[in-house]
Amino acid sequence: MTERKPPGVSFESWVDKQIREAEERGDVSQLPGFGKPLPGLERPYDEAWWIKAKMQREGISVLPPALALRKRAEDAVEAVSRARTEAEVRRILTEVNEEIHEALRMPPEGPPLNLGPFDIDAAVRDWRGARDQG
Repeated sequence: MTERKPPGVSFESWVDKQIREAEERGDVSQLPGFGKPLPGLERPYDEAWWIKAKMQREGISVLPPALALRKRAEDAVEAVSRARTEAEVRRILTEVNEEIHEALRMPPEGPPLNLGPFDIDAAVRDWRGARDQG
């Protein structure tokens, strides 16, 4: 919509005309979500809804560094349970252990880390045991 509102035409009339013409061309029916209810209508109004939606689409986290590292450690435990090889288990835990060691040397801002490095050999034994049972 690059057309400017002509002088002497009320803004509402001009906008209504633009919408009507777009509907007639079929432009409106091609929009994503056409014919579907607006998401989130059942939730209470949140002034920062658009910021939260943008952050979710962009994959941005707002967790303090210590909590973000705890989340990565939880994700690593889950990834280990799905790992196919011992080498993969060791790689996953070695990577997160490096981050944990760094955070223990230089504690990040925010809440306490409350996290220690993984015992990789014990985790490998547990991974093998789970595979033998399954």
